[in-house]
Amino acid sequence: MSTQNSYSYAPYQLYEAENSPSMRLVLMRYVRQWKWFVLSVLLAGIGAYAYLQFQTPIYRTQTSLLIKDDKKGLSEESILKEIDILAPKKVIENEMEILRSYALMNKVVGKMGLDVQYFRPTSTGNREIYDSAPFRLIVEKADPVIYDTKLEIVPVGASRVRINDELYTTNQSVQTPYGQLRIQARKPLQATNEAIVVQVLPRATAVDHYLDNLTVEPSSKASTVLQMTLLDAVPRKSETILNNLISEYNKAAVVDKNIVAANTLNFIEERLRLIVGELTAVEKGVESFKSSKGITDLSSQAQLFLETVKENDTELNQATIQLNTINGIEAYVDSKSNSRGAAPATLGLNDPVLIGLIGKLSELELQRDQLSRTTASNNPMLQSLESQIKATKTSLSENIAGIKQGIVTAQNRLKQTNRRLESQIRTIPGKERELVNITRQQSIKNNLYTYLLEKREETALSYASTVADSRTIDPPRTGRKPVKPVDSTIFVLFGLVGLMLPVGVIAAGDALNDRVNRRADVESVSQVPIIGEVAATRNVDPMVMVSGKRSVIAEQIRALRTNLQFLRSHPTDSQVVLFTSSIGGEGKSFMSLNLGASLALVDRPTVILEMDLRKPKLHSVLKMENGVGLSNYLIQEATLDEVIQEIPGFPNYHIITSGPIPPNPSELLSSPMLEQLIAELRTRYSYVIIDSPPIGLVTDAQLIAPHVDATMFIVRHEHTPKTYLKMIDTLYRENRFQRLNLILNAVGEGASYQYGYGYGGYYDEAGKPEKRPTRTLR
Repeated sequence: MSTQNSYSYAPYQLYEAENSPSMRLVLMRYVRQWKWFVLSVLLAGIGAYAYLQFQTPIYRTQTSLLIKDDKKGLSEESILKEIDILAPKKVIENEMEILRSYALMNKVVGKMGLDVQYFRPTSTGNREIYDSAPFRLIVEKADPVIYDTKLEIVPVGASRVRINDELYTTNQSVQTPYGQLRIQARKPLQATNEAIVVQVLPRATAVDHYLDNLTVEPSSKASTVLQMTLLDAVPRKSETILNNLISEYNKAAVVDKNIVAANTLNFIEERLRLIVGELTAVEKGVESFKSSKGITDLSSQAQLFLETVKENDTELNQATIQLNTINGIEAYVDSKSNSRGAAPATLGLNDPVLIGLIGKLSELELQRDQLSRTTASNNPMLQSLESQIKATKTSLSENIAGIKQGIVTAQNRLKQTNRRLESQIRTIPGKERELVNITRQQSIKNNLYTYLLEKREETALSYASTVADSRTIDPPRTGRKPVKPVDSTIFVLFGLVGLMLPVGVIAAGDALNDRVNRRADVESVSQVPIIGEVAATRNVDPMVMVSGKRSVIAEQIRALRTNLQFLRSHPTDSQVVLFTSSIGGEGKSFMSLNLGASLALVDRPTVILEMDLRKPKLHSVLKMENGVGLSNYLIQEATLDEVIQEIPGFPNYHIITSGPIPPNPSELLSSPMLEQLIAELRTRYSYVIIDSPPIGLVTDAQLIAPHVDATMFIVRHEHTPKTYLKMIDTLYRENRFQRLNLILNAVGEGASYQYGYGYGGYYDEAGKPEKRPTRTLR
């Protein structure tokens, strides 16, 4: 075997930056699978359509409610401004919470019977029909099993229905496995095979469901207009719910406003009954005194005293009334419990601070009562209201003490004035003085009685004409298109899934693939030079090197033949080339057979040795006899001339078949006859091609390696395991094979990621040359 000289050649090995493919090549890998992407997107579109068919469309219903920013109770212009004890403005956030309260929605659910839902079965699922069902199910006494069971109710006659295969009579209470029920027909029933599916929900579940789908928010920060939105599958039902919700809200507001008027009216009625008794007694006293004393007229001085004393007494009585009123308010504050009772009247009191504090206390207690209906006692908002109520009561007590002290002082002053006037009246004859006293009491009681009658009529009128402080701006209306599911969004999402599914499958396949699929996989592990690449082909013909044929793979083998010249030890000596691989099926027999044919076509005498004595393939591919071959020569049963055969169609191309498969291939390849065979073939042929077994399975190739000039190691894309690449690099570093080079076989488009020629536009598989060559950068 000749030594390596200046004719030795190490092919230049390209390395891509960071051993990673360019973005264009990565995209091209996915573009080549465009059919799978189209199919996946198409199936995703079909899936989106099917998904939408089985989804219940949800519609949005909206209404606008104006919260009037007026003061509660009677206005200041009204004659009842003295009893207007609730003056603070409405807080829009409080009204929003009231509209979304559990208590309010519970009334609506109970009124409309929303805890019983009616559905009509369709091919794409059950669809709610709300009030178009021919009957109404009334649950008089529910069994817990009814909440977990869907009732299929089918009318079987004018007065009978079938509930889950059991017959019952309509319009009367019946006992069923689901509790005591009543089927109330909305119209005369007719026998039909169409079932109505009824679902009964617990009241709390139904209320929570509608509260979850209800939103109340102001139209803007500076506005008192509330936008109420309800999402539901039945637009008519959601519109009715909003209407009833507003109605119940207005009723509750009117009730709260009438509490003050009712309390004041009761107070006036009590005072009237007392004044009527007192006035009757005084009038009888005047009549009796005048009759007994015969008094008909008084002097002008007596009249003057009378007027003065009357005015003073009027103020004294007013002070007394104020004192009684303030005592009533003080008792109201001191004896107030957690439960909300009747608010006290402020008759005769015009102190704005006192009235404001009473109004604030009533407003806080009203908020506490409303909040306590829907929250627990340990709620932070409820505790905050309790603290505010306590602080307000403290301020109110201090204010009452100050006012009470002022009234007592004024009362004492008036009494002193009375005593002074009485001392002056004593100068008048006793009869006249007595008459003045009696007449004065009569006048005071009469004026007070008239005043209370006027207040009673005005309060009753206000009580009867109370209206809510809200107005519906826009009635509930539902959009024409459902808000969910949104068809375009569903199709886009399914389309994205359809696009990403093939990407994920391909990426997962690449991540789990342990086979070589691109040139960078080889270069990142091994330093063995790559002498050539051969593209993958659908051609099933094992012999592609036919004279005049100009296919892509034929041109690549011709390029390999050219590169082989640079591996010669001497320009005129014969060259022995060994073909091997890691495992079977990598194409070493195909490559060695066609490379030999390529050399023969340029008038280079070439012989190929079928030295895979364990599993020979060449003779069967060429459809040649394998009677006498290498195994016969190596055991000296045949001469060289007896085993050499000419390959049909190639005058300069011969083959030595394997012959009968021996029981000891390794021992035969270790015999001196192998060296003698190669030495004799060197004298006859320019090229000796050896097709050997894979080195990953047996050691035959390593036994042949010392007798060759160059070794071609075949690595096939999508076939050779990556784990064998380290073994190839080890063989190269240890110089176990002469001039070891790699040939990448079955390279797909874009798999090399290196400079190369795209022959797709220059040669076709039939060998017809195109007019214009193309060069691609891969």
